[in-house]
Amino acid sequence: MSIKEFIENELKSNDVVLFMKGTPQFPQCGFSGQVVQILDHVGVGYKGLNVLESPDLRDGIKTYSSWPTIPQLYVKGEFVGGCDIVREMFQAGELQKLFSDKGITFNAPASA
Repeated sequence: MSIKEFIENELKSNDVVLFMKGTPQFPQCGFSGQVVQILDHVGVGYKGLNVLESPDLRDGIKTYSSWPTIPQLYVKGEFVGGCDIVREMFQAGELQKLFSDKGITFNAPASA
């Protein structure tokens, strides 16, 4: 299986995929850690893929998305963005709306 086929398979098999440095339990860069915190805060299920375990995956996802940095968030197979975009969308309520619009269940905490 080529790296492109692997990426496409993961995106088809999981509604929310985060290509990141490290794992959701142990992020290995601050930007990946921020996206994990946001996804955990929103309460959405997702699959984290550690690009540090595979140079092919690390390079392949950048080529696949035409996006030069990690982390990268995908929802229903569509590229959403990296850390800054995810953080801005979360703060504006757009990330939660995207999950809702795509039919993805999440447990957002009630607003204070």
